[in-house]
Amino acid sequence: MEELQVQRATHHELDALLPLFAGYLRFYDKPVDEARVRGFLSARLRANESVVFLARRGETHLGFVQLYPAWSSLSQARSWILNDLFVAPEGRGGGVAQALMEAARRLGAETGAVEMFLQTARTNTAAQRLYESLGWRRDDEFLVYTLDPRV
Repeated sequence: MEELQVQRATHHELDALLPLFAGYLRFYDKPVDEARVRGFLSARLRANESVVFLARRGETHLGFVQLYPAWSSLSQARSWILNDLFVAPEGRGGGVAQALMEAARRLGAETGAVEMFLQTARTNTAAQRLYESLGWRRDDEFLVYTLDPRV
């Protein structure tokens, strides 16, 4: 079996990222508009508005993690929002998610971040087990609120 490789994606890897991102959207029962997805990801990568790591074995891309930079006012320091993590079915159980999460952790350490945040569905217990096994702690103190400003 070929070695798993994780590398930071640029806009040159957009075609490899697209089917994985579509799989991520389908996992969460979201519609997939390929032109919209391409435009969204291309804009993020070209403007360095997010950091994406891609995992692959040989020529097969198996998963990705996407993080957005943020700042903590209380700590007056960098933080990161781990917004998306997806592993294709053929990559599950092979250490892909752990390798992607480690790349994300290294990014946080290398950029001097004081915190990293993520949210996951309450029903996604497999992801919760992964996060907790890697040292992430669930926050039971703060509530998360959302608002659609278009309404």
